[in-house]
Amino acid sequence: MQIEDIPAGESWACRFRTTTFVDANGVPMNPNLQLGQAHPGLPGVYEGIGVIQVRDTANRRVQLQDVESMQQYTVSFDDCWDVDTIEWTEEA
Repeated sequence: MQIEDIPAGESWACRFRTTTFVDANGVPMNPNLQLGQAHPGLPGVYEGIGVIQVRDTANRRVQLQDVESMQQYTVSFDDCWDVDTIEWTEEA
């Protein structure tokens, strides 16, 4: 399935890649920094699985929420693959 073909109103996720600040283990960082404070991470490529929240077909971008870090990323369609439906379940 291509992102362009996703029916509106359904929940989908995909694997994605983006450049962000990561720690030494490649885990994305999102510290609350004060103005002028140095960032503890280094720029690097992060790959994860994200729930598609917003799809912009005109600009070929999606807003995703990473399932591991819970951070939001906006990435190009070209940086997404393995698009699939989501099956939501309730934890007991």
